[in-house]
Amino acid sequence: MVDSGNEPSPSEAPSPSATQGLARSASLLAIGSLVSRALGLLREMVIAALFGATGQVSAFRVAAQVPTLLYDFLVGGMLSAALVPVLSDYARRGRREFTHLVAALAALFVVLLTALVIALEMAAPLLAHLLAGGFRTSEPALLELTTQLIRWTAPVVWFLSMAGVMMAVLYAQQRFTAPALATAIFNLGIVVAAPLLAPQIGVFSLAVGLLLGSLAQLALMTFDARRASLLIRPCVDWRHPALRRIFWLYLPIAAGLVVSLFQVGLDRRLASGAGEQSIAWMANATTLQQMPLGLISVAISLAALPRLSQHFAAGDERAYRQTLARGLRMVWMLVLPAALALWVLGTPVTRLLFERGAFTPTDTEQVVRALNVYLIGMLFAAIDFPLNFAFYARFNTWLPAAVGVLSVLIYTAVALALLQRMGFLGLVWADTAKQAGHAAIMMFLLWRVVGRLGAQTLAGFASISLAGAAMAGAMVALAALLGRWAPGGASGALLTVVATGGVGLAVYAGALFALRLPEAHALAAAVRARLALIQ
Repeated sequence: MVDSGNEPSPSEAPSPSATQGLARSASLLAIGSLVSRALGLLREMVIAALFGATGQVSAFRVAAQVPTLLYDFLVGGMLSAALVPVLSDYARRGRREFTHLVAALAALFVVLLTALVIALEMAAPLLAHLLAGGFRTSEPALLELTTQLIRWTAPVVWFLSMAGVMMAVLYAQQRFTAPALATAIFNLGIVVAAPLLAPQIGVFSLAVGLLLGSLAQLALMTFDARRASLLIRPCVDWRHPALRRIFWLYLPIAAGLVVSLFQVGLDRRLASGAGEQSIAWMANATTLQQMPLGLISVAISLAALPRLSQHFAAGDERAYRQTLARGLRMVWMLVLPAALALWVLGTPVTRLLFERGAFTPTDTEQVVRALNVYLIGMLFAAIDFPLNFAFYARFNTWLPAAVGVLSVLIYTAVALALLQRMGFLGLVWADTAKQAGHAAIMMFLLWRVVGRLGAQTLAGFASISLAGAAMAGAMVALAALLGRWAPGGASGALLTVVATGGVGLAVYAGALFALRLPEAHALAAAVRARLALIQ
């Protein structure tokens, strides 16, 4: 807790070993995230090669989203907001109290998740109609396939959720290695299972991959808990005070997640009626545009959150605004070139990553059409992450949740207005409108609460945008030239991506340094320092 702006006394200052341990843990989690995203991309490449962007893939996407959404609702949203803080508190009280709480928590989730899996098995036809009812008119067989896949994947929510609980337990004990590898292990399930089983059981091999990945994730968490000498024997103590504390901490998060669940469910339902391949095309485009968001915007927002919280607790609004402004400029500086590169190189990137096996040139064309619209929303979403975290730092979680409700209303209105005219692209535009609306409202509210971020922020955004325009111009010119002379196939796509992307980034970096953007110099200094440590 920070109660003043003074420097801590020597006894209060963190020790070098504590600082190194924090840096080591953060680096480990960052590496795990990179590995996970790489394997996630490989997973999508495997699915595209084996099954293309067919109606079967769309049915699998719908079925796979059921356990994922339930995990996000039950455990994912609870993990950082409630489970880790409460478990960490009990870990400091001693092993006996900590172990008893973990046992009570495990018993509660075992009963809850077992009942949920049984309910999913029974309600699979209803869920299929709710989420993919559009298949009933376009391809009725896909609706039955969706029902079967939901039943196959229902146990995934049990394995994923129990793994999430164990992950929180390990975080509370300052053990980060297994959690860092968890999502990568999960993605590896489909990468391994699908090529082996697809010839025998077809698209159901993807469901088996989900089951194996989630089971491996739980096994890894359990193994690491045993290495920590933590033997979990579930015991029924549902009146444990910590369980009530977790519930009240989680309640506002759950309210926001309910709205998100509605929006995702509506999106799947409408997309299933826009053509059997629509969901598959949208999923491939989403994979490409979410990579920069996770690696850039979320990472910078998380890094800025502790500083923002400290400045707010100390009552230093000036430092708070400066930190937020720097974070926003840094996000814009890194996300803009990623969006421009995907806009110029969307076709060769999609061809290089997905166009093989059952994935056709027509699929590439449709994915790129969706991607070009998603990229607009990506720019708004990138700015939106720091804005949300800025309110979290002020201990205000209800306001972003309320804005989330408004953004879902925006999505619904735009989707219903454009679906008949534009098909699945109308849903992509609706998602973009949702992202733009949320970011605009959050920016307005932040201005009312915090005030102006200063002329330097606008100047920084203008400089970055000018550098981006130079980058886009260079890339478009070079891509047009290579389009005439580059060979066809994967080799031509690779040459176009590497040459055009390299030249574009060089022009962008040169323009930033010529415009003397402080964030560019700070980033370059940080990279040089990191390379010096490696050497």
